[in-house]
Amino acid sequence: MFIKIKAADYPRLMEIWESAVINTHDFLKEEDLLYYKEQIPTYFQHVKLIGFEQKKVLVGFMGVSEGNLEMLFVDNDCRGTGIGKKLVEYAIANLQVTKVDVNEQNIQAVGFYKYIGFKTINKSELDGSGKEYPILHMQL
Repeated sequence: MFIKIKAADYPRLMEIWESAVINTHDFLKEEDLLYYKEQIPTYFQHVKLIGFEQKKVLVGFMGVSEGNLEMLFVDNDCRGTGIGKKLVEYAIANLQVTKVDVNEQNIQAVGFYKYIGFKTINKSELDGSGKEYPILHMQL
């Protein structure tokens, strides 16, 4: 079930984020993981946040801005159950999402977005924070 995220949900979003990132971003250096953990909450106010609940528990969320899927995270215990796909399909159908940026080293995410129908149109050698994590710019 899709829900609108409120500020009171932010601590749970951070739990989901950490669970997802620790299990999918094994290429991140420890200091960068801590840096992003500090930065992520500041991004929440700049995107439209949509959550996904299962059995009244928030298990995944995404942030969208101007047709770009800015973030998508699913609790590691729920990964592979279709929640990410439901969120992305919702974003495409209801929020006019046509673009996503993804860490090139996050092979699972790259494959997931290709499966959904996104294609790589460009690449940046540095991420948005200027760190050496190449970003693929993908579009439907």
